[in-house]
Amino acid sequence: MTANLSSPAFALIPLAAADTVPRAQNPLARPILPMDDLPAHMRPERSFQGFILALQRFWAEQGCVILQPYDMEMGAGTFHPATTLRALGPKRWNAAYVQPSRRPKDGRYGENPNRLQHYYQFQVIMKPSPPNLQDLYLKSLAAIGIDSALHDIRFVEDDWESPTLGAWGLGWECWCDGMEVSQFTYFQQVAGVECAPVAGELTYGLERLAMYVQGVDRVYDLNFNGRDGDERVTYGDVYLQAEQEYSRHNFEHSDAEMLFKQFAMAEEACKKYLDAGWKDGKCEAHLMALPAYDQCIKASHVFNLLDARGVISVTERQSYIMRVRELAKACGEAWVHTEAGRAV
Repeated sequence: MTANLSSPAFALIPLAAADTVPRAQNPLARPILPMDDLPAHMRPERSFQGFILALQRFWAEQGCVILQPYDMEMGAGTFHPATTLRALGPKRWNAAYVQPSRRPKDGRYGENPNRLQHYYQFQVIMKPSPPNLQDLYLKSLAAIGIDSALHDIRFVEDDWESPTLGAWGLGWECWCDGMEVSQFTYFQQVAGVECAPVAGELTYGLERLAMYVQGVDRVYDLNFNGRDGDERVTYGDVYLQAEQEYSRHNFEHSDAEMLFKQFAMAEEACKKYLDAGWKDGKCEAHLMALPAYDQCIKASHVFNLLDARGVISVTERQSYIMRVRELAKACGEAWVHTEAGRAV
């Protein structure tokens, strides 16, 4: 999700001016407005895009780099290399980003009020995990209009595990007035590699939280742009047709034979790049961990499509999960031998 550059909260500055004149002395530069001074249509309780902007601003203020979504199909924001790979190794890493997530099996042809095959997660990863991460989370809820003093916020123990990523962590579901809205995890292991230091991860279900804040019972009724009347754009205006069409694709028309071939190709490519990446043939430095991991992500998504199509048995399903996990573990091993992943 990109910020609305037409908002008074942003100003376009000529490159020359931006390069040579400090913001405080630049007459072209407008001050960044506090959230209370945002236009009404950009308030988090009014618009889905304003809701995302509020989270981005909050976590940027906590020192996180605000990344863009990864340009690949994946089942959860955790698959983004900014989380899966950056959780490994000793180097400090604080980041936040929105990630479109695809779970083909969850499609309902746009007929279910809150179940989608394509939705958005907001991810925060902080390594090492700060001691006040839970407090920061509560403050982030306040930033989007959920005051913990006025709502029943509970943390329900629910340790997290991702079989395909070979990852697990100590975690809690975050409930607001009886509804799960986020996941709070301390990573212990990712891609089969122990996390040292431990990274803290927060996952926000954006549509669910926005429905709560806007007070709507149907995701497609979410106000997307915060406008009223003829200018109003809803979540359904943007995504309902896609939900209908991709549900047809995922359940009825995806080519199973082609998908099996795509999985095999992604698996083979991942292994090939992993083998080729070892510098001078020695297992000391790796030069292609990211291209290899891209192929692991592809294999995982193709597996999800096969699963939705109903063309793999229970036994085969477990086998495919194991194959993806082996790729992820090998990518993790490669990553900790890269410049960004190893000790200084």
